Amino acid sequence: MSGTLPPVLPGPRRIVTSHDSDGQAVVSVDGTVHSSVMIEGFNGHRTGTFWASTDGWWFEVRCNREDGGARQVGDLGLFASNTTNFIYSDLGPGVRTPMHRTPSIDYNILIYGELILITEDGTETHLKNAGDVVIQKGTHHAWKNPGKEWTRWATVLVDAKPAVVNGQELGWLLEMDK
Repeated sequence: MSGTLPPVLPGPRRIVTSHDSDGQAVVSVDGTVHSSVMIEGFNGHRTGTFWASTDGWWFEVRCNREDGGARQVGDLGLFASNTTNFIYSDLGPGVRTPMHRTPSIDYNILIYGELILITEDGTETHLKNAGDVVIQKGTHHAWKNPGKEWTRWATVLVDAKPAVVNGQELGWLLEMDK
C-alpha cells in the first residue's frame, strides 16, 4: 500500500445499561468508543473495545457502573484466557493484517465497506455486504481491505480450548512478516 490513508471512520456510539441502587434499569454509559492503533507502526489497522469481561466468560452481571469498555485483555487487546471481548476493527484501504490465530471462537460481522478473509491455504473470501458474518473457530487467517475507503467490522471473541489437529494443539500465533 502506498500513499496516505484517508481520515479514519468516526467512533461508534456505545450504550451500556446497568441497575441503580433500587434495582431499576438505567443507562450507565452513553458515549463514543474511539479506536487506536492495534500494532505500533501499523497505522492501517485500528481497534476499539465495546466491552471486555476479564473474570471469565460466564461472569456475573453486577449491579454496578463499572465500564467494561475500559478493560484491556491479553496481547494486542484481542484475547486472553477466561475472557470475552467485544471489539470493532477498522482497516484502511489496501491494508492487510498479519496472519494470526487465537484459541477462541470469533463472531465477526461486517458493518461498513468490503473485507476479504484470507485463510492459511491462500483462499480469499470476499465479504461485500453489511451484515455478512464470519465465524472463526481458532483458525489461522488474515484480513484485507480491497476497497478505497476504510472498512469496519465488529467481533465478539470468546475463550475456547485450542483446536487440535493430528494431536497438535493450535494456539496463539501472530506472524508479522506475512
